[in-house]
Amino acid sequence: MDKLSLQNPLFAAYAIAATLMILKAVGMSWLTVVRMMTERGGFRSPEDLQKTPLNPAPSPQQLAPNERVERIRRIHLNDLENLPFFLVAGLLYILTGPPLLLAQALLYGYVVSRLLHFAAYLSAQTHDLRATLWTVGSLILIFMTGRTLFAALGY
Repeated sequence: MDKLSLQNPLFAAYAIAATLMILKAVGMSWLTVVRMMTERGGFRSPEDLQKTPLNPAPSPQQLAPNERVERIRRIHLNDLENLPFFLVAGLLYILTGPPLLLAQALLYGYVVSRLLHFAAYLSAQTHDLRATLWTVGSLILIFMTGRTLFAALGY
């Protein structure tokens, strides 16, 4: 069976986890736009102050930082800083042929940690809680990359 086939349960688990994380990251872009439109602010570029059907009453104040919009941007930036590592580490890890149950626990555990991190960040929970959730995902990445490195070295 081809390792990079959806017929391979390991690759299918990776594909599910990776797809969910990609959709989450793309969703953050949409959430940013929705938040800017509902807040009628938090815009970043001077050309955003042009009168348009979506912005019928532009105001220079719309370029001022808006905490509700900035919170979504920070969550999105956090995804962009973390998800590429997961996408690569997860793929390399499943190529080592780990036990299916362990791979599913790690891949889906990462997804859950990122979704909980999102919920904690969106609801303005403490840094300690966010850091704990981030740490869970980070430890999963460290384990997967360490296992991949050992496998590549022949151990």
